[in-house]
Amino acid sequence: MQRNRIYILGSLIDKVNTKQALERINDFIQEATPHHIITANAEIIFHGRQDKKLSRTLNKAHLVTADGAGVVWATRYLNDPVTERVTGIDLLHAICNQAQQKNWKLYFLGAAPGVAGKAVLKVLELYPNCHIVGYENGFFSQEEESKVIANINSIKPDILFVAMGAPKQEFWIREHLQELNVPVCIGVGGSFDVLAGNAQRAPEWMQKKNLEWLFRLYKEPKRWRRMLSLPRFVLAVVGQKVKGNPKGDN
Repeated sequence: MQRNRIYILGSLIDKVNTKQALERINDFIQEATPHHIITANAEIIFHGRQDKKLSRTLNKAHLVTADGAGVVWATRYLNDPVTERVTGIDLLHAICNQAQQKNWKLYFLGAAPGVAGKAVLKVLELYPNCHIVGYENGFFSQEEESKVIANINSIKPDILFVAMGAPKQEFWIREHLQELNVPVCIGVGGSFDVLAGNAQRAPEWMQKKNLEWLFRLYKEPKRWRRMLSLPRFVLAVVGQKVKGNPKGDN
């Protein structure tokens, strides 16, 4: 299938909205072969410039959405705009809602002990007809990893949500994608913590004003060093446009 993508700092982002992303996910499940989905924010794309393993992981994924206002801004600045951002937690909600009609089987993997279970309960509260087939925390040893993967394989979910934080979750999915043999594997960062009530998402008005980054900084002042990647991302995108806007894979 031909993909409509935009090149940003060495990474390729699919120009899809939530509805189109769900259509792709449905196709992936119908194909019944392993697929990797990444919701890429500005920080991930920026660090992909220095980390070739990360940029290769992004560009080998089967679907990469624009996660965050910074990426949406970049597509507009480069005159190839996406219509909306598709964040990890928003896509998780959209999938859970769609799963009720499609009877997709969902598995939750990641976060600290106890968090995934609480996230599952919240999902079932919001989407009572969701078919959740299992969950497991992300604090397993390398020796336990094979058992975790074997358990997932025995249950055969259609979609695996992985909440290990970026880019760890992206590398883990990429490494084990064929071994897992799950039609859709998607990294969702801190989404389990939000669902479990351990972390708070920005108020809706801040989301609409693209100020979620400011809310996160207010809640977690220690993030200020990570936030420095945002102005660097902007400057790098400006530099890309000045040099010319290349298209093509790494």
